[in-house]
Amino acid sequence: MELLNWLTEPFAYGFMVNATLVTLAAAVVCGVLSCWLVLMGWALMGDAVSHAVLPGVALSFIFGVPFAIGALVFAMLAVFLIGGLRDSSRLKSDAATGVVFTALFALGIVIISRTPSQVDLTHILFGNVLGTGPAELAQVLILGAITLAILLIKRKDLVLLAFDRVHAHALGLNASALHALLLGLLALTVVASLQAMGTILVVAMLIIPGATAVLLTRSFSKMLLISVFLGLASTIVGVYASYYFDLATGASVVLAQAVFFAIAYLFSPTGGIIPQWRLRRAHAV
Repeated sequence: MELLNWLTEPFAYGFMVNATLVTLAAAVVCGVLSCWLVLMGWALMGDAVSHAVLPGVALSFIFGVPFAIGALVFAMLAVFLIGGLRDSSRLKSDAATGVVFTALFALGIVIISRTPSQVDLTHILFGNVLGTGPAELAQVLILGAITLAILLIKRKDLVLLAFDRVHAHALGLNASALHALLLGLLALTVVASLQAMGTILVVAMLIIPGATAVLLTRSFSKMLLISVFLGLASTIVGVYASYYFDLATGASVVLAQAVFFAIAYLFSPTGGIIPQWRLRRAHAV
């Protein structure tokens, strides 16, 4: 009975239920997209888009419109600018990404500095998952469902793009269009997750699950399942830790993901540090 009370106590409060549901939904969407970002070497892209939405969020707060509108506008603007810079100049992808996201992030800070009484920088950067309600949950579910549906429909093409863009082009696929589609889905995912995690912590949600999964399996299908499972498990662990130890919920979820990554890095049978060390030691003997 005591264990049951311990498990159910956090969810006696409506705000904890909402926080858990929103974070679970965000974790699923981020976990799926994370696999593509890691395989394609787009970790910096996730960082860029999540930071580039700051001006949009700040302007939304100032003008009293839903923050998702401003965030989505600037997320898509960042994707467009990065692609345009990369395609129209000699800049490589990482350089174009760095230029765009730092410029837009700085713009957001300037906007906030001009209206300090209206916009809370901490709220934007780190989220306010405990302040989410039914409206925020509906937003995450709708945007997340759209993203997951498109990923499911275009899965084969996007997987081929991730592993061999040249082969995808040779088969008649429009690699540039698929590239743009994936960037658009990234923007949607960032917007969907922003309320729960903030612009900084959402980066971890987009990178760590996929990075952990790639250490545990060589199968993309299994990688997707592992990444989503890790996102869900990290959410549950983080929520309980934040409630019983009075910690920030979003940060607790990310730390739980980091712990899972460390375990996979050390003990994964497909490339963990300790199994490799034991194998080398056995061969040496």
